[in-house]
Amino acid sequence: MADPLILDGKILAKSIEESLKPRVSAIIEKTDGRIPILATILVGDDPASATYVKMKGNACRRIGMESKKIELPTTASTEELLAAIKALNEDPGVNGILLQHPVPEQIHERACFDAIALEKDVDGVTSLGFGRMAMGEFAYGSATPTGIMKILDHYNIEIKGKRTVVVGRSPILGKPLAMMLLNRHATVTICHSRTVDLPSVVREADMVVGAVGKPKFIKADWIKEGAIIIDAGYHPGGIGDVDLEEASKRSSAYTPVPGGVGPMTIVSLISQTVEAAEKQLGITP
Repeated sequence: MADPLILDGKILAKSIEESLKPRVSAIIEKTDGRIPILATILVGDDPASATYVKMKGNACRRIGMESKKIELPTTASTEELLAAIKALNEDPGVNGILLQHPVPEQIHERACFDAIALEKDVDGVTSLGFGRMAMGEFAYGSATPTGIMKILDHYNIEIKGKRTVVVGRSPILGKPLAMMLLNRHATVTICHSRTVDLPSVVREADMVVGAVGKPKFIKADWIKEGAIIIDAGYHPGGIGDVDLEEASKRSSAYTPVPGGVGPMTIVSLISQTVEAAEKQLGITP
């Protein structure tokens, strides 16, 4: 079998960033200096979350946008977080809102996600946005699934008719990605911790998505020869949800970890913020 195609998200993300710079410049020029703003909300002091928020802020600056950081203490209540979201919804200078996941356990995370105004839900986390997307109506997609779809399209991976197994059912990754693939005519199976004989189910897949959040959970001998592997996991040491070192040898194409899905998550969030700014300000890209 020929060497597998490496689905390089890092290179693609850089290319998309370059394409966003003139759009941001046009927004600023046409609005007499209004700079698009992504508001980021970080609750608590989780170091990984702080790093992700910083990376997203850096990405904003690279294309000429600004990020507005809102930081709440670990002891913050649902009501305090809802009040912060309400203020950002009502701020005409803020074009997109990101609530960094996870939040401390005393906070009702779903209620807070759903409080984000649909037109500013650039991370695709609201129930309404999910429902609209699933029904084929316009909404900003969850950032990681949107990034995965961009990778598949960029590398001309045929989706229609593919038997696709998504391992994981989180509301911001597994479920929305399954709906996006279904809307593009894939035949989708969603698997999870209670799936009976998971290896056998995965072995039938033309495309396998690792979205379970456990390092090297999906083994090489689960992968059918010539299957496409999308590894959406990231764990310390730069490993994903798939045992890629061996599994990639059986594949026809795969996303590396790091440098595959991760960079596309961030650039999808930034891209949707630019689109939101254009829509809110009535600017045609």
